[in-house]
Amino acid sequence: MRPSVPEPGSASGPRRTRGAVRALAAVAVTLPLLGAAPSPSPPGTARLQQAFADAAAAYDVPQSVLLGVSYLQSRWDAHGGAPSVTGGYGPMHLTDARTALAATEHHGEGTEDPRGDDARPPLRPEARAPRTDALPARLTTLPRAARLTGLSPERLREDPAANVAGGAALLAEAQRRLGKPLSEDPADWYGAVARFSGADDTSSASAYADDVYEVIRTGGERITDAGQRVVLAARPGLAPDTSTPALAGLRSVSAAGTECPPTVSCEWVPAPYEEFGDGDYGNHDRGNRPASQPIRYIVVHDTEGAWEGVLDMVQDPTYVSWQYSLRSTDGHIAQHVKAKDVAWHAGNWYVNAGSIGLEHEGFLAEPDAWYTEAMYRSSARLVKYLAEKYDIPLDRQHILGHDTVPGPTSGTIPGMHTDPGPYWDWRHYFELLGRPFEATAGKNAGMVTIRPDYAANRPVFTGCGNAGEPCATHGSSAVRLYSDHDESSPLIRDIGLGSAPTTGVNDLSSRASTGQQYAVADRWGDWTAIWYLGQKAWFRNPQKRPTAVPASGLVVTPRKGLDSVPVYGRAYPEKEAYPQGVPAQSVSPLPYTLPKGQRYVTGGKVPGEYYYAVSFDEASHRVVTGKDLYYEVQFGHRVGFVRAADVTVRPA
Repeated sequence: MRPSVPEPGSASGPRRTRGAVRALAAVAVTLPLLGAAPSPSPPGTARLQQAFADAAAAYDVPQSVLLGVSYLQSRWDAHGGAPSVTGGYGPMHLTDARTALAATEHHGEGTEDPRGDDARPPLRPEARAPRTDALPARLTTLPRAARLTGLSPERLREDPAANVAGGAALLAEAQRRLGKPLSEDPADWYGAVARFSGADDTSSASAYADDVYEVIRTGGERITDAGQRVVLAARPGLAPDTSTPALAGLRSVSAAGTECPPTVSCEWVPAPYEEFGDGDYGNHDRGNRPASQPIRYIVVHDTEGAWEGVLDMVQDPTYVSWQYSLRSTDGHIAQHVKAKDVAWHAGNWYVNAGSIGLEHEGFLAEPDAWYTEAMYRSSARLVKYLAEKYDIPLDRQHILGHDTVPGPTSGTIPGMHTDPGPYWDWRHYFELLGRPFEATAGKNAGMVTIRPDYAANRPVFTGCGNAGEPCATHGSSAVRLYSDHDESSPLIRDIGLGSAPTTGVNDLSSRASTGQQYAVADRWGDWTAIWYLGQKAWFRNPQKRPTAVPASGLVVTPRKGLDSVPVYGRAYPEKEAYPQGVPAQSVSPLPYTLPKGQRYVTGGKVPGEYYYAVSFDEASHRVVTGKDLYYEVQFGHRVGFVRAADVTVRPA
């Protein structure tokens, strides 16, 4: 049950002619070789800054261009030599995808039915093995950098200074191929930057270059994940020469038909709506949102599949669907399903009927792979656009991870998916959304927002490779929860999973995530307790390095006279609300209860609602809305629902 969508697969990349190979070799010999180590770096926290200076000088690339490209790839982080979700290494995100191909597929794993509606036979998409015979050029830049620099692939993967040199060599190669001089003026490098993206279309390449130059204009300073201080001086007046013919030869992509903001590169790759006979059809449902029912949620997924394979899957009418796919290397977006229609992606029909699904490219076997800044930025722009258009609150109870979508019934809980996992940087993502997680109350508030320092927060996880084996040490959005204020005490247990809690990377039993909000249950020294799954759950929250900040908001608690209230995985209407011809859906509680005396943060009130769509004929589709109202609550790691009639709402 690793992260998200379909299986990897790679379309054949462009083949070079012998002449092109000879041209590449000619370019290579004109560039300085770095077979030995790069020039000695200074001690302390300035080594990486010096590496950028050395590489810029060695390859005649403006240092600001090198720094700007690196920031958009990795925010200057080296990730300890670990590859990204597309096999990219180091500060320059040099890709070597063959070393990191996945053998798993998201929707074919576990028992989750992506549609999540028990009124229709469950979907069981067939898992497909990745095609590894050919990879697009954007996923093989590290071997090319090795040829240009004379450095070994191992050095380029593991040594940040060598990695920066490899990136500089690739930029210089791109500039020469364009017939442009190795100018000291960063404004002259727009075409090379666009080519560095690896994009095969003009829209993505230019959007990538525009982002890099925005980084250069803004400037920045940051302490990296290795404790290195890197500074990029702002160049607010920099205006690159965008008239370059650098994009000639790349395919043209039209945004026609898409529902994307103009600030991203977007194309329409439709998912099919087809009937197979015998009442069966795929791979989504036609709807009329938001006129028929509101769009309340955006669900963030991780594909566990390469871009080409992901696009193959979503265009298969026998498979499943989601609204948007996002490419890691450059942030390019493909839209597959209109927002008005209902895609099959989250494993919970109530959530699917009221959500938009975003799949982010990634195909590593290990879930501790990192995501590029280009994809984070593109995703945040898309989410901001959709949230404004459909009036979706920018908080963790409406911008959901697939891992926070509840199982619709008790039997589905163990099979629900866990992407994008503990290594998705929710804190940075919400900063890009313009909604940073900040303290909104005083020191002893009755509510907290989980907010660890991503880089410094490194809980132990197991099972990234083999079951029970420790994962690589890595920054994380997750905070571990204990039954007492002691790390030797038992982990919090999730009775819905039916098994003892573990530190497994896919075990959500005892885990809170950045941005999630909980009511405070107790405090003890450097520890804070929250109400979680009907229990008092403790986490370390030292004053000098807090993992949560005080918050304000509304909480629910059982109304007077009730010892506990049931928790639901979907907010369905009461039986009397269903019209003739629409079978009433059971309103069955999950195996959890919300006990009296406990409080849970609410994301707001929602009506009981069910979208009846179990046939290809749209004329039979109905939106059933009942009189019963519910409150969405942050109950454990996942959200849940309680009846409004069962609870009292009050400030935390």
